[in-house]
Amino acid sequence: MKKLQIILLKISGEALSGGKGHGLDNETLKSLSQAIKKTHELGVGIGIVVGGGNFWRGRSSTHMDRVTADHMGMLATTINALALADALDQLGVDTRVQNAVQMQQISEPFIRKRALRHLEKGRVLIFAGGTGNPYFTTDSAAALRGLEIGADAILKATKVDGVYDKDPVQNQDAVKFDQISYADVLVKNLGVMDATAIALCRDNNMPVIVFNIGEPENIVSIAEGKNIGTVIS
Repeated sequence: MKKLQIILLKISGEALSGGKGHGLDNETLKSLSQAIKKTHELGVGIGIVVGGGNFWRGRSSTHMDRVTADHMGMLATTINALALADALDQLGVDTRVQNAVQMQQISEPFIRKRALRHLEKGRVLIFAGGTGNPYFTTDSAAALRGLEIGADAILKATKVDGVYDKDPVQNQDAVKFDQISYADVLVKNLGVMDATAIALCRDNNMPVIVFNIGEPENIVSIAEGKNIGTVIS
């Protein structure tokens, strides 16, 4: 695999909780930010989409109107984006938080040309608010923003080291794929990303690299062109 010039890193909210399942873990933010800084120092353009599941999971709130629940999820992603930006700022990395939901006192609105300009100036972009629309996940937001900033690949951070034919946590005989097609991910219903995100990547030939975020240095290795995790293409 070749060295990547621009990446879109997708990080779940749970990954920022450091295994606690909720809230933010300072050590996790620190180690993740250090890996992002090292990647940035390679000259790689970086966009990041963060989830919000460590604070709010709208789809589990069956008693609530779905649109309202999804709007609350967008607020949760904003909390995570600001936390990650602060951790990077403390390491001397210039960041900008762009939000699909207008919150001008704390973040910029997402404007594609402005985002591209920030990348040209060497800033790390953190995208909050998902797509800004209910019924769309932050996986779909990652696919969308990755395409908009011209990323070479989407780096999908997970708890395991790639895509398996079944849940490796519950099945010791699970088989890992080094490479797999978009079609197989959809047909086999592997659930590594939601179907809308996979279809968007497929239709625009955007590779997705699934890797273990438990080892943040994987981000650096993937950007350098090393074969880590599973490539969906």
